[in-house]
Amino acid sequence: MNGFTVYEMRYTGGDIAEPHLSLIPFRNADFPAYAQIYNACFREMRKALGITPYDVYAEIGQMQDKKAHIFLLTAQGTLIGSVACCGTEIDDLIVNPAYQRQGYGGALLRWAIHRIRTQTDAPITLHAAEWNQNAVRLYLRNGFVISDRLTIRGTDDMRCAKWDS
Repeated sequence: MNGFTVYEMRYTGGDIAEPHLSLIPFRNADFPAYAQIYNACFREMRKALGITPYDVYAEIGQMQDKKAHIFLLTAQGTLIGSVACCGTEIDDLIVNPAYQRQGYGGALLRWAIHRIRTQTDAPITLHAAEWNQNAVRLYLRNGFVISDRLTIRGTDDMRCAKWDS
């Protein structure tokens, strides 16, 4: 892999009203649905960027350090989407492909901003691959600005340091 560009983005928007979403913490029983949707959301990007494995999650043990930070949006037992809040960083915002382009991505993003803002006034950040222009546009429309450009040269660079043991 030659590398690819990731934008570090910082929230510069104002206060977010409490969203009308009810998210639940990730539970081990949610893993099969979560892994299926997570892998579907990132598979094409990972293929295009040459990041292997294309499907990240195969078993729950891979999520040990992350799962306490993940929140799920469900309806009638179906996983609609998810977002992780790790300190002041928003990560792994995903929407079930069957529910994309219906406003859930923006709603999950605003939920995460509100959650972090209730805990701290520190800067909120996230990272988005330049390749994923739909995500970049979503973040820009919701008060984020590109604060840095990083070149990722290997999958080890992609690990969130806050989740490392």
